[in-house]
Amino acid sequence: MNAPTASPRTRSPEFVLTLSCPDRPGIVYAVSKFLVEHDCSIVESHQFEDRDVDTFFMRVEFTPVDDGELDATALEAAFEEQVARPLSMSWRLHGPATKPRVLIMVSKFGHCLNDLLFRANSDGLNIAIPAIVSNHPDLAGMADQYRIPFHHVPVTPETKHEAERHLLDLVDELDIDLVVLARYMQILSSDLCKALEGRAINIHHSMLPSFKGAKPYVQAYERGVKFIGATAHYVTPDLDEGPIIEQAVARVDHSMNAADVTKLGRDTECLALARAVLWHTENRVLLDGHRTVVFS
Repeated sequence: MNAPTASPRTRSPEFVLTLSCPDRPGIVYAVSKFLVEHDCSIVESHQFEDRDVDTFFMRVEFTPVDDGELDATALEAAFEEQVARPLSMSWRLHGPATKPRVLIMVSKFGHCLNDLLFRANSDGLNIAIPAIVSNHPDLAGMADQYRIPFHHVPVTPETKHEAERHLLDLVDELDIDLVVLARYMQILSSDLCKALEGRAINIHHSMLPSFKGAKPYVQAYERGVKFIGATAHYVTPDLDEGPIIEQAVARVDHSMNAADVTKLGRDTECLALARAVLWHTENRVLLDGHRTVVFS
């Protein structure tokens, strides 16, 4: 499996600006001119125009000229007044660069958890993982190998509300930026989905919307499919219908049995989830209604 690759650069830029606004001429010029006038150097820039809804999206990485000091608060105030407000922008300034704090949730299948832990430990993902939460104790040993606190939080119909409250307490106490459901086999309540809106990613073990439900790879095998895959998406109250960030596919050979297809499918889960986490934590994903713009 190939690891997701970050953009080629010698060091992470200090700041990332992401924005969306009604499309009109001069947006790129206005942003670039502002940054130049405030002694900033653009390192990387991407933009996209969704013509169906006349909306413009942009992501800009920049650093202070000559690695000088930058007053982020003053820069934000000036950008809001001089650029964002006149152009009706929704925007956010990210930085300076720090490791996003990611809480991973898992049940009994450990392939996605193991993949994320390895990538984080080997700098394939620039994230910190302060905790792992599971409704089963099975993967505590894997967490111990990486010296990450493991929280066993059993979930039953009677304790579901308490378990979700515990999770939200951990999110607050540990200052979590992103929650990753790495094959966490519990349906989150609508209230929890809303509380984590835009900062929770799930991996679905099929190419949505096909083969929903139990044993999707066995279903795929029995139907004789030629491609299988996995879908990484944001968590919303609508089960498995959140905005899709990434999908990975693999070709099925006629000689494979159901176990072979399952192994291949799990590889696609790891790859799709790792890419989604990478792009989200590098602020490369912008919401476009029920879809996403991904500046990968």
